[in-house]
Amino acid sequence: MFKAEYIFARMLLPFLIGIGVFYFFPTGKIILILAIASALILFSILTINITYKKLNAYKFKGLTGILIFSFFFAFGGLLCVLNNEKLKSDYFANRNYTYLKIWINDEPEQTNDILRFKARVVSGYENLKQIKLSGQLLLALKVDSLHPIHLKYGDELVISAKYLEVEQPYNPAEFDFKRWLAGQNVYEQTFINQNHLLKTNRNIGNPIIKLALDLREKQVAKYRKLIKNDEAFAVASTLILGYRADLSKETLAAYSKTGTIHALSVSGSHVAIIFFVLDICLAFLDKKRFLKIFKFVLICSLIWVYSLITGLSPSVVRAATMITIFIIARTFARNKNGYNTLAFAAFCQLVYNPFLIWDVGFQLSYISVFGLIYLQPKIYKWLYVKNKWLNKIWELIALSLSAQLVTFPLCIYYFHQFPIYFLLGNLFISIPLILIMILGIGVLVPLVDKLSPIFEWIIVTTNTVLKWIADLPYSTVSSVWINLPELILLTFALGLFVYALVKFNKKFLFASFAVYIGYISMITYDNWTAIHQKKIIFFTLRKNYAAAFINGRETILLTDLSHDDKNYQFFIEPALEQSQINKINFISLKQDTILRHFVKKNNQIVFDTYNILLIDEHMNYKILSVKGKFSSIWLTGNNKFKIENLPKEIEFKNVIIDATNKDYKIAAFKNFAENNKAQPHVLKKNPAYLVYLTQ
Repeated sequence: MFKAEYIFARMLLPFLIGIGVFYFFPTGKIILILAIASALILFSILTINITYKKLNAYKFKGLTGILIFSFFFAFGGLLCVLNNEKLKSDYFANRNYTYLKIWINDEPEQTNDILRFKARVVSGYENLKQIKLSGQLLLALKVDSLHPIHLKYGDELVISAKYLEVEQPYNPAEFDFKRWLAGQNVYEQTFINQNHLLKTNRNIGNPIIKLALDLREKQVAKYRKLIKNDEAFAVASTLILGYRADLSKETLAAYSKTGTIHALSVSGSHVAIIFFVLDICLAFLDKKRFLKIFKFVLICSLIWVYSLITGLSPSVVRAATMITIFIIARTFARNKNGYNTLAFAAFCQLVYNPFLIWDVGFQLSYISVFGLIYLQPKIYKWLYVKNKWLNKIWELIALSLSAQLVTFPLCIYYFHQFPIYFLLGNLFISIPLILIMILGIGVLVPLVDKLSPIFEWIIVTTNTVLKWIADLPYSTVSSVWINLPELILLTFALGLFVYALVKFNKKFLFASFAVYIGYISMITYDNWTAIHQKKIIFFTLRKNYAAAFINGRETILLTDLSHDDKNYQFFIEPALEQSQINKINFISLKQDTILRHFVKKNNQIVFDTYNILLIDEHMNYKILSVKGKFSSIWLTGNNKFKIENLPKEIEFKNVIIDATNKDYKIAAFKNFAENNKAQPHVLKKNPAYLVYLTQ
């Protein structure tokens, strides 16, 4: 069952399933059961191998295969549970500590006067005693603008803080920050002022990571001196050193719309370029065995030196590890099976950190490499090109097609867009990217830094051309939302289709069409639902208000936010895109509006059969003379209307309280609603309120 050449590829599947299952169902009680099960199954497998001839084990190979599958399933689950910070007995959030001793375990990132970083908890203080603790914490620090504190990786701090569980997403389609952090083993967060923090002047971080970050900081400073153009500096720092530079929205959009966004994150492609350049330059060492080993050591060393220069960011370490394992296999292994090597690389990284399975970069990296191994040679064989240079172009096209094809479903699922001109963009950027990588590393060396003007010109020209491609008509299919079942169907349809073409198998081809019809049916139903939808979304915000009155693919958005406000883009826009809205009318509560399906006048809102009584600052100190039945009362603007004096002639079922109200007002309004047997809907730190109206 387990062929030698595919041993790690076959081990990886049950290992991944084990991690996935016990990630979603974590419990400390299962640790002992999984440990015992893993040990017993492993003992059984070893016993069968030792007594293989005596037991005639070849007669029950199926049982051996099941045992091996079960072992790696249990082993994956055990590693996942053991790595879960929340299940540890000394996890800091199990109790409330007034003071915590922490150290910064990533590079602090500053936005305006807020400094954000992840920190590892060392200990807590209780009754003047220091108690050893474990776990990670996301910390947002409000910096004193007059006396800002300078923090870096490894700094030890003592903080006075109230930490809370990371909040879940409150609005439809909102980015799930809680799940994203959970994938990094972070579950708690806190916000403190600078005066609630004490720096101990000790640095207890990993000395290698500290060295890497310091080294990268020096290289970024060199770029700042050498490169005059700010955008070119930002691209160079991001692309080569993995530094979080402030790229403009236009540049980010250009790379995203042309399918070349991968070039801006230091990852597999960058490390691969360094490997291939070194491999070609050192090809003369392949003649003898000991020279080949020397070449292996030299290339691996240089790749890890580059990783050090980039600050040992997770994506670079992942890529360097993958490339190193490939080089080892190519140098020493007799059977150079690409799938087995890829699976071994993934297995090693997941043993170190099982939570990497949820990292989007990890998923896309390994899937794209799988595409290059499996699909690229097959696509390349579709055409025979005699001309040497045209053949090289066709190789690049085959490379881009294979990587884009296998990652297509995941990219749609995660990023909700697909670049139409990805072939043109990737063909164009392939040569500039190689030149940028070579020159970018070269100009950091004395004397070679004279080439920095050429380096800068290449970046500026590359950005200009990519922006031109991005501005072409229909450059991107955007706002594409698919759910998990649709992702699974699309992936299966695509996989069966590719396999059918490779094997010239009609059955698989028909099967792919059948699965694809199922996918199209679900998409068609989604479109039909979008056309016939009629609903209201009252959004949960921090200090603003927003309500979308949706009729088909049009919406009236009642809000005090503009379309370029970050709060709109983060909390509201995803929900409208998911609802397939293509026409938005922005309206403020301050203006009266009369439209075909929507009326706002005299502090009343009517949308289809749903009517709202609006109580805002215009109602301050006034006495209402309104009578009748309302679906909801909307309390906004932190108004001074005495809600307890609401006329008894007014009937209502719901009370909507938005985030423009102060907390004490929210509490009073909520109490009023409950006393009047109405349902309160607080649009602050609570799920958004959705109202579905029948056609």
